[in-house]
Amino acid sequence: MRENFGRGATLECIAAVHLLNAFNEDVGTIKKLFSRVYKVINKEQEVVLYGSFLEKNGFKISCLSAGYFHSSFTCSSTVKSRLNGMESLCFLFEECHLMLEIHFVYDVVFALNSLKYVLDNTPPNWIGSDPCGSGWEGVRCTNFRVTTITLTSMGLTGMLPGDIESLSELQTLKNLTISFYLRDLSYNKGLTGPIPASIGNLKKLTNLILIGSGFSGPIPGTIGSLQQLVMLSLNSNGFSGPIPPQLGNLSNLYWLDLADNKLSGAIPVSDATTPGLDMLTNAKHFHFGKNQLSGEIPSQLFSSKMTLKHVLFENNSLSGSIPSTLGLVQTLEVLRLDRNSLTGPVPSNLNSLVNVNELFLSNNQLTGSLPNLTGMSVLNYMDMSNNTFDESDFPTWFSTLQSLTTLVMESTGLQGQIPVSFFTLPQLQTLVLRNNQLNGTLDVGSSYSDQLKLIDLQNNFIVDFTQRPGFKIKLILAGNPFCQETEGTSPYCGLQETNSTYSSLENHCIPATCIAHQLSSPNCRCAHAYVGTLYFRAPSFSDLGNPTIYTSLADSLMKFFNSHLLPVDSVSLSNPTMNTDKYFVLRLEVFPPAGQDAFNRTGILGIGFMLSNQTFKPPPKFGPFYFDGGPYPYFEGTHKSSSTAIIIGSAVGGSVLVLLALLAGIYVFRQKRKAETADKQNNPFASWDPNKNSGDVPQLRGARSFSFAELKKYTNNFSETNDIGTGGYGKVYRGILPNGQLVAVKRAQSRSMQGGHEFKTEIELLSRVHHKNVVSLVGFCFEQGEQMLVYEYIPNGTLKESLSGKSGIKLDWMRRLRIALGTARGLQYLHELANPPIIHRDIKSNNILLDDRLNAKVADFGLSKLLGDPEKGHVTTQVKGTMGYMDPEYYMTQQLTEKSDVYSYGVVMLELVTARQPIDKGKYIVREVRQKMDRTKVGYNLQEIIDPAILGITLGGLEKFVDLALRCVEEAGVERPTMGEVVKEIESIMQIAGLNPNADSASTSASYEGANKGYDHPYTDESLFVYSGAFLPAKVEPQ
Repeated sequence: MRENFGRGATLECIAAVHLLNAFNEDVGTIKKLFSRVYKVINKEQEVVLYGSFLEKNGFKISCLSAGYFHSSFTCSSTVKSRLNGMESLCFLFEECHLMLEIHFVYDVVFALNSLKYVLDNTPPNWIGSDPCGSGWEGVRCTNFRVTTITLTSMGLTGMLPGDIESLSELQTLKNLTISFYLRDLSYNKGLTGPIPASIGNLKKLTNLILIGSGFSGPIPGTIGSLQQLVMLSLNSNGFSGPIPPQLGNLSNLYWLDLADNKLSGAIPVSDATTPGLDMLTNAKHFHFGKNQLSGEIPSQLFSSKMTLKHVLFENNSLSGSIPSTLGLVQTLEVLRLDRNSLTGPVPSNLNSLVNVNELFLSNNQLTGSLPNLTGMSVLNYMDMSNNTFDESDFPTWFSTLQSLTTLVMESTGLQGQIPVSFFTLPQLQTLVLRNNQLNGTLDVGSSYSDQLKLIDLQNNFIVDFTQRPGFKIKLILAGNPFCQETEGTSPYCGLQETNSTYSSLENHCIPATCIAHQLSSPNCRCAHAYVGTLYFRAPSFSDLGNPTIYTSLADSLMKFFNSHLLPVDSVSLSNPTMNTDKYFVLRLEVFPPAGQDAFNRTGILGIGFMLSNQTFKPPPKFGPFYFDGGPYPYFEGTHKSSSTAIIIGSAVGGSVLVLLALLAGIYVFRQKRKAETADKQNNPFASWDPNKNSGDVPQLRGARSFSFAELKKYTNNFSETNDIGTGGYGKVYRGILPNGQLVAVKRAQSRSMQGGHEFKTEIELLSRVHHKNVVSLVGFCFEQGEQMLVYEYIPNGTLKESLSGKSGIKLDWMRRLRIALGTARGLQYLHELANPPIIHRDIKSNNILLDDRLNAKVADFGLSKLLGDPEKGHVTTQVKGTMGYMDPEYYMTQQLTEKSDVYSYGVVMLELVTARQPIDKGKYIVREVRQKMDRTKVGYNLQEIIDPAILGITLGGLEKFVDLALRCVEEAGVERPTMGEVVKEIESIMQIAGLNPNADSASTSASYEGANKGYDHPYTDESLFVYSGAFLPAKVEPQ
């Protein structure tokens, strides 16, 4: 182990440990030796002795719960002379049987404190010098190292310090977003100055999101050394200078957004010595619009190897011709080259881009004939206005574009008449052909699209219009001979354009009258909304007056917020415009949940981050977008009511209340004594001390007591949107704790209630169960006639849902083996290591949950019965189980044992192979496998019943897996293996399949792509992200 002492000398430490005896030495002696090291180093440091934590004189010290220490400790010659106390320290190790690991975190602490002191408006709980130990809001740590900083919309001002390089473990930085996450610093307009070049030292950064802040100066080329970066969003700042060619080294980059800055110079491509953006073959998004880029678009930039979806180069100063290599990028969906100075003809091979939905080539100097783009069969929006194309008749191929919603061809040399067939395109909404030479009589026919809302033919040579009955389309013919002949009396000769208006406010309630800075929500409730602007860069529609556009977006937002358990009551959309950049712009107001008039910081961090990191995917017709959120100064608990009426009323009534309080106090005091006596009799938790053991009954370990009011608040009053299922115990609700942790709250039905003391005993014992393959108990509630169990929330549902295809998660054979092993290890823990041991009694695929990395976790053991006397076989007699999984011995003995769990587990193993339910259409899976199998043939001749999803691939270890499953489902329990034996055999099978049994579940198998359906949420588990919510550091795949 090599650790830094300050910024100079190093100490090499090697330690080997055997855990046997408990640490029991004098802490004062340790402190003296540590202080000697500290004086030599002269730097703030952290000394950690693993185990239960003590804090002495600024050191974090933890002691081994058990362990005899055998160690060697060698110091490099460069520092041995300076650390003359180390021999004594080594002696202390051997003498006191300790394991010591020294983390010198001075640099990290200094960097975070630098942020604290150079930035204004940092969260109020940034106090003390230890961001990890003190739980700074927006900062997440793993093993005492800062891994994520997320400070979205916090109103920060100042500049990033150069010391940020010390955050070597950082993965996400967002507005401030510097990632491990230097995850998200977006929407802090006061953040100014350059990004320090030292950011290139954050080697673990995966997401760097700095949207809509005030950063300036050049983009440091050192960002190109962040090899794990998948998302780089620097848009809407003031960055200047060229695009660093070193960005071409970001081989994992998926999203590159540099739009809306002041970047200049050429688009860099690689040569023999210098990298370039053509090397980003995994990128899906090039967003470079609204800059000052110049020169030609390099033909080398594009190739058939690229998988780009969006190429947005609009509003720059690019010149030269459109490279024909662009036609090689077959994945392209949106192409914006408008508002540049491009010349020459449109390459004919763009017609091969069959997936393009939106095409913007307007406001250039393109020449030649109009391109034939009949191959773009899914084209929705096309704008080639204001170029110098050759004059031509209205192309007949326009009428073949069956998906077209909008055609804009101003000043493109069109002449002749518009064929009637064009107006029959089923999706057509808008036709704008101003300033051309169209002539003759306009006839839209009688079968025009019912979506058509606008025909704008200003300044052409139309002489007549064939009026049809019921024609209600907005038609503009101003500047045509038709209007001269009618002397302007026709309703089609005026300029009828008006701005569309829309508001999400519903009509079923009266908008509330709100105090200053509060807004009325669609539910007519006043609150401090989180306000920002949505910019859609290439929408496929143009009819802004269609209310279904807004309702579909609002519904999509609410569904997203609810599915990720973000604390949102409603959203309001308003002020729709199509700005001069041809962006569809909407004001978004997000309202806090009922009962709150403002968001807390965790809520804003979650909402802002999910919108800025492209986790939210709007309906496809909206195209690529970004969100620009404003600062949010109204955090819950930081604002006060200033109602004059309340102040006056309080003053007048104060004396009366004092008198009443005195009288009531006497009564309450007497009643309190009676209530306390009754509580002790009726509530087994009345005198419960969570910090002690009482007699022979163990107290809670790692779990806490919740009040009914708390769980009611955390589940939004047990709302239907948080109702995630019903089981034998009762309903289950999702909830969010104040620290952002997502939990599952199981609320007992009356028939499932236990006696108070029985309930207390059970949760005390279950709280001691801690294993990575067993769902953890977070806490409980015993109040107001309620019994509730609070568990960790597992985001990817049940194994049953995945095998049936309902969850959208695809499980290949490797993944299934890992799930089998994880489940077996969880059961082995319950049977052999839990104290006392536990029989589950209802193992089935519906009780095996999959976490964010598809690791298996055994659930519902908390509703099992504890085993009896170990010497009597750990027997439980309460009936429980599910048909198809039930131990056949139970029907004879009326007893369930550990081997009953083994039987049920064997049935689950067969489910993993077949994806069939235990009893399906009258067929029992155990019997089916036994009847079909033939051990003399490959795969035991089970192809007919193996899950088709895994057929056709190598199923390493399949035969041994099936053999083990059939041993588990033997009729006689004595013939079945123990779960410990099962674990060893599955580990052996995994090695046959080429897998490491001890590797993390998500480390193998490409089938994990899409497992976290949308993320990935900001309130899942600690393995995700790192403020008080969560974000997947995996590949981001937004629209």
